[in-house]
Formats: sequence, C-alpha cells, structure tokens
Amino acid sequence: MKLSDFDFDLPEDLIATRPARPRSSARLLVAAGDAIRDLHVRDLPDLLGPDDRLVLNNTRVIPARLSGRRRRRTQAGTAEAKVEVTLLEPVADGGWRALARPLRKLRAGEDVVFSDALSAQVTARAEDSVTLLFNLAGDDFDAALAEAGAMPLPPYIAARRPADDRDRDDYQTVFARHAGAVAAPTASLHFDAPLLAGLRARGVRFTEVTLHVGAGTFLPVKVEDVTTHRMHAEWGEVSALAAEEINATRAGGGRIIPVGTTALRLIESAADPDGRVHAWRGETDIFIYPGYRFRVTDALMTNFHLPKSTLMMLVAALMGQDRVRRIYAHAVAARYRFFSYGDASLLIP
Repeated sequence: MKLSDFDFDLPEDLIATRPARPRSSARLLVAAGDAIRDLHVRDLPDLLGPDDRLVLNNTRVIPARLSGRRRRRTQAGTAEAKVEVTLLEPVADGGWRALARPLRKLRAGEDVVFSDALSAQVTARAEDSVTLLFNLAGDDFDAALAEAGAMPLPPYIAARRPADDRDRDDYQTVFARHAGAVAAPTASLHFDAPLLAGLRARGVRFTEVTLHVGAGTFLPVKVEDVTTHRMHAEWGEVSALAAEEINATRAGGGRIIPVGTTALRLIESAADPDGRVHAWRGETDIFIYPGYRFRVTDALMTNFHLPKSTLMMLVAALMGQDRVRRIYAHAVAARYRFFSYGDASLLIP
C-alpha cells in the first residue's frame, strides 16, 4: 500500500480560509452505496433519525500560538530576539512541549516573555521542540494564555492569513467543554444551536467524548509504505456513561456515527474486538488504513482531507479506496471547499 495511492489533485482555490456562516449552511456531500448527493449540513435532520447516535468530541481548543521575546544574558547586558511558539502538549512537572521558530535562538535556562502577565523558562531543547515552564498555573495560566495567545490555525490557513479575533469563535465548536486541544475537531465546527435543536426534535441522540487533538494531526506521512507509518499519540477519554450509551444504541440496532475522525479514532480505541465500548482514558495512537475492521463505527461525518494524509487513509478504510477516489473527484468537480474551514461529507459504507 503506497503513499501515492492516497494522492489527488486539489486546486488551491478550494482550500477554505474562512468557514461558512451560519455554520450549518456549509455544503454536505452524502455518499451512501453508489449514490452521491449534494446537500447542506442543515439537512442532517432529514437524513438521521431516532435510531442514530452522533458521537461528538467536546475538546476545547486553547489559544496555543504565542509571540514573545527571548531574553539572553550576555556580558554586555540582555539580548532579545523575537520567537514564535506553538504549544503542543503538557508534560510532567507542569511544563509544556512546544514548537518554536526559530528554534536555534532558544537555549535551556533562557526566559521568553509573552505579555506583562505571562512568561516561561526554557527547561530543555530537543531536535524539533522545546520544553517551557510557565510562571503561572491553573486558572491564572488559562486567563493569561487567553489574553496573549492566538488560535493555532492549520498551516494551510496560517500561510494565507494570520489568525484574528473571528477565529476565537470560528475555530471552536459550540459544545467545547474540556480545554487541551491545539487543533479543532473540524467536522464539529458545522454544528450550531438550530441544527442541534433540529436533530433532537428528530430523536437523534448524542454522546460526548473527549480527544485532545494535537498538532501532530498536520504532520505529513514521510514513508512510501504507509503501513510502516507511526501515528502521534493523543490523550482521550470515553466515560462510563458514554460507553453505556453507545452500547445501548448498538444493542437496539441503531447506528453509531462519529462526527469527525477524532471521535471515530477514540471510540474505536475504546472498543473490544466484539464491538463493545468500554470506559477508557489514556493516549491513543491508533492508525486506521485500508484493511482495518471497524468495531463500532457505522458511518462518519467528516470534512475533506489533505492528499496523502492519514485521514485520507482512514476514510478509504471506511468506504474503500476506489469509492473515495470517486467521492473526492466529485467534490473537486462540484467545487466543495476543503480542509478545516471547508465543507463536510456524510460517509455511509
């Protein structure tokens, strides 16, 4: 299975840099069997019913991108340099692993000042990241980060425009509860209050899980034999209640439909070989590619993904490689908007 098997041509003007407004006005490609329909996300209540359960990722994106000044003590005094930092994940002893640009300007023991309230000491530097120990913790850290940080837009958006105040709302789901993600579960960005109300009125049921999406979701696959690729690990939790709800729906013959690949990967991690979901908490590096046998997922709502990405491999595992090629060819021809702020698809094997 080669990396080139998951490639396709995408016109750059189909990469969305802003989301649809209102959220549920985004287009929705519905693929079921051999049929493809062009609808809108607001049509979901007409497509789902009381036997369906949507699984939502309630992670909350933190404003993880920071601009600061490195301060280095020299014989002549203090030398400063501008650095850009993107937080990746918390580590032991209250520190954070982070990307830094330019990395060469940071050394262990140096301080970086991000605002009057927020600063950090570099405690370690690795080949591709640094570890930072901030001067604040808990609610004080959250407040200072909210003031100084910017939303960590994906590279393909950040290369086209800087993050702004609109992104603080646009790049956050309406049901975000548990802070810790540095990338949004983007299929969930299409949901707004009227859509949720319409789905509830149809009898559709909801289960919330938490997977803190990491920046590793944007890392390219660098091996030609995709089966040798190693996924980044992400922290997640499926509560006992969530597991009970999913198992009850399956026992009753209903469909389990994760919203987004993050929710899918988490519930598949928490399921045993017989498809029963258990309460689960920890890190998952599950890698789903063609040949994978899905344990609990019956369908998937997801955005349109990057060529040669692990997410393309996941949807190919669900729908079949030839089918996904036809779906994506249709999406390009019909000028669907791609990636994090783009349109959505409902994929039903």
